[in-house]
Amino acid sequence: MTPDLDPATDLSFTRTLAVPRQLVWECWTDPKHIPHFFVPKPHKVTAVDIDLRVGGRFNTTFEVEGNAMDNHGVYLEVVPLEKLVFTDAYTEGWKPAPEPFMTAILLLADAPGGGTTYTAIARHRNPDTRKAHEDMGFFDGWGTVATQLEDYAKGLME
Repeated sequence: MTPDLDPATDLSFTRTLAVPRQLVWECWTDPKHIPHFFVPKPHKVTAVDIDLRVGGRFNTTFEVEGNAMDNHGVYLEVVPLEKLVFTDAYTEGWKPAPEPFMTAILLLADAPGGGTTYTAIARHRNPDTRKAHEDMGFFDGWGTVATQLEDYAKGLME
Protein backbone atom coordinates (compact mmCIF):
# COMPACT_ATOMS: atom_id res chain seq x y z
CA MET A 1 0.00 0.00 0.00
CA THR A 2 2.95 2.36 0.53
CA PRO A 3 3.87 4.19 -2.68
CA ASP A 4 7.43 4.12 -3.95
CA LEU A 5 9.33 6.82 -2.13
CA ASP A 6 11.99 8.96 -3.74
CA PRO A 7 14.42 10.12 -1.03
CA ALA A 8 15.35 13.12 -3.18
CA THR A 9 11.81 14.54 -3.19
CA ASP A 10 9.75 12.72 -0.54
CA LEU A 11 9.57 12.94 3.23
CA SER A 12 7.71 10.35 5.28
CA PHE A 13 7.24 8.72 8.64
CA THR A 14 5.14 5.92 10.07
CA ARG A 15 3.79 5.73 13.58
CA THR A 16 1.35 3.52 15.43
CA LEU A 17 -1.50 5.51 16.98
CA ALA A 18 -3.38 3.99 19.91
CA VAL A 19 -6.80 4.76 18.43
CA PRO A 20 -8.93 2.86 15.90
CA ARG A 21 -8.51 3.56 12.20
CA GLN A 22 -12.19 4.57 11.84
CA LEU A 23 -11.64 7.36 14.35
CA VAL A 24 -8.43 8.57 12.70
CA TRP A 25 -10.29 8.67 9.38
CA GLU A 26 -13.17 10.61 10.93
CA CYS A 27 -10.77 13.16 12.41
CA TRP A 28 -9.12 13.74 9.03
CA THR A 29 -12.35 13.96 7.04
CA ASP A 30 -14.81 15.83 9.26
CA PRO A 31 -14.09 19.58 9.35
CA LYS A 32 -15.17 19.90 12.98
CA HIS A 33 -12.16 17.81 14.06
CA ILE A 34 -9.37 19.40 11.98
CA PRO A 35 -8.82 22.46 14.25
CA HIS A 36 -8.02 20.17 17.18
CA PHE A 37 -4.87 18.62 15.72
CA PHE A 38 -3.94 19.83 12.22
CA VAL A 39 -1.19 22.34 13.10
CA PRO A 40 1.32 22.22 15.96
CA LYS A 41 0.20 24.24 18.98
CA PRO A 42 0.30 27.12 19.79
CA HIS A 43 -0.59 27.75 16.12
CA LYS A 44 -4.22 27.14 15.32
CA VAL A 45 -6.64 26.43 12.53
CA THR A 46 -9.25 29.16 12.24
CA ALA A 47 -11.24 27.86 9.25
CA VAL A 48 -11.78 24.54 7.47
CA ASP A 49 -13.75 23.77 4.32
CA ILE A 50 -13.83 20.16 3.13
CA ASP A 51 -15.58 18.62 0.13
CA LEU A 52 -14.45 15.01 0.52
CA ARG A 53 -14.29 13.69 -3.04
CA VAL A 54 -11.71 13.51 -5.79
CA GLY A 55 -11.50 17.08 -7.08
CA GLY A 56 -13.14 18.42 -3.92
CA ARG A 57 -11.58 21.13 -1.81
CA PHE A 58 -9.48 20.81 1.30
CA ASN A 59 -9.08 24.41 2.41
CA THR A 60 -7.73 25.58 5.74
CA THR A 61 -6.73 28.85 7.31
CA PHE A 62 -4.02 28.84 9.98
CA GLU A 63 -3.04 31.48 12.45
CA VAL A 64 0.73 31.44 12.95
CA GLU A 65 2.21 34.06 15.27
CA GLY A 66 -0.75 36.35 14.64
CA ASN A 67 -0.65 35.97 10.85
CA ALA A 68 -3.44 34.30 8.85
CA MET A 69 -2.24 31.77 6.29
CA ASP A 70 -4.70 30.44 3.71
CA ASN A 71 -3.98 26.99 2.33
CA HIS A 72 -6.21 25.90 -0.55
CA GLY A 73 -5.99 22.42 -1.97
CA VAL A 74 -7.81 19.60 -3.64
CA TYR A 75 -8.23 15.89 -3.01
CA LEU A 76 -6.57 13.67 -5.60
CA GLU A 77 -7.53 10.32 -4.09
CA VAL A 78 -10.00 9.27 -1.39
CA VAL A 79 -10.09 5.61 -0.35
CA PRO A 80 -12.35 5.41 2.72
CA LEU A 81 -10.54 4.32 5.87
CA GLU A 82 -7.28 3.72 3.95
CA LYS A 83 -5.91 6.64 2.00
CA LEU A 84 -6.20 10.40 1.55
CA VAL A 85 -4.16 12.25 -1.05
CA PHE A 86 -4.39 16.02 -1.28
CA THR A 87 -2.30 18.74 -2.83
CA ASP A 88 -1.90 22.48 -2.95
CA ALA A 89 -0.82 22.21 -6.61
CA TYR A 90 -4.47 22.69 -7.58
CA THR A 91 -7.55 24.23 -6.07
CA GLU A 92 -11.15 23.19 -6.59
CA GLY A 93 -12.08 23.05 -10.26
CA TRP A 94 -8.52 21.90 -11.07
CA LYS A 95 -7.21 25.44 -11.14
CA PRO A 96 -3.39 25.34 -10.94
CA ALA A 97 -1.84 27.06 -7.95
CA PRO A 98 0.82 29.66 -8.72
CA GLU A 99 3.35 28.27 -6.24
CA PRO A 100 2.55 24.71 -5.22
CA PHE A 101 4.47 23.27 -2.29
CA MET A 102 3.59 19.60 -1.87
CA THR A 103 1.24 16.67 -2.17
CA ALA A 104 0.32 14.88 1.05
CA ILE A 105 -0.45 11.18 1.23
CA LEU A 106 -1.96 9.69 4.40
CA LEU A 107 -2.10 5.92 4.67
CA LEU A 108 -4.07 4.17 7.41
CA ALA A 109 -4.05 0.49 8.32
CA ASP A 110 -5.15 -1.56 11.30
CA ALA A 111 -2.40 -2.09 13.86
CA PRO A 112 -2.26 -4.85 16.47
CA GLY A 113 -4.31 -4.11 19.55
CA GLY A 114 -6.91 -2.01 17.76
CA GLY A 115 -4.66 0.93 16.88
CA THR A 116 -3.78 2.49 13.56
CA THR A 117 -0.62 2.33 11.51
CA TYR A 118 -0.37 5.93 10.34
CA THR A 119 1.95 6.86 7.48
CA ALA A 120 2.34 10.47 6.37
CA ILE A 121 4.16 11.27 3.13
CA ALA A 122 4.95 14.69 1.72
CA ARG A 123 5.91 14.69 -1.97
CA HIS A 124 7.67 17.70 -3.44
CA ARG A 125 8.36 18.82 -6.99
CA ASN A 126 12.11 18.97 -6.51
CA PRO A 127 14.89 18.27 -3.99
CA ASP A 128 15.17 21.95 -3.00
CA THR A 129 11.53 22.12 -1.92
CA ARG A 130 11.90 18.82 -0.07
CA LYS A 131 14.96 20.12 1.77
CA ALA A 132 13.20 23.39 2.61
CA HIS A 133 10.29 21.41 4.09
CA GLU A 134 12.64 19.23 6.10
CA ASP A 135 14.52 22.32 7.33
CA MET A 136 11.17 23.92 8.31
CA GLY A 137 10.67 20.99 10.66
CA PHE A 138 8.69 18.36 8.75
CA PHE A 139 9.49 15.55 11.19
CA ASP A 140 8.89 17.57 14.35
CA GLY A 141 5.83 19.35 12.94
CA TRP A 142 4.10 16.37 11.37
CA GLY A 143 5.11 14.25 14.36
CA THR A 144 3.50 16.79 16.67
CA VAL A 145 0.37 16.74 14.53
CA ALA A 146 0.24 12.92 14.80
CA THR A 147 0.59 13.15 18.59
CA GLN A 148 -2.11 15.84 18.80
CA LEU A 149 -4.36 13.72 16.57
CA GLU A 150 -3.87 10.67 18.78
CA ASP A 151 -4.52 12.64 21.98
CA TYR A 152 -7.61 14.32 20.53
CA ALA A 153 -9.00 11.03 19.17
CA LYS A 154 -8.46 9.32 22.53
CA GLY A 155 -10.62 12.04 24.08
CA LEU A 156 -13.39 11.24 21.60
CA MET A 157 -13.35 7.61 22.77
CA GLU A 158 -14.21 8.55 26.37
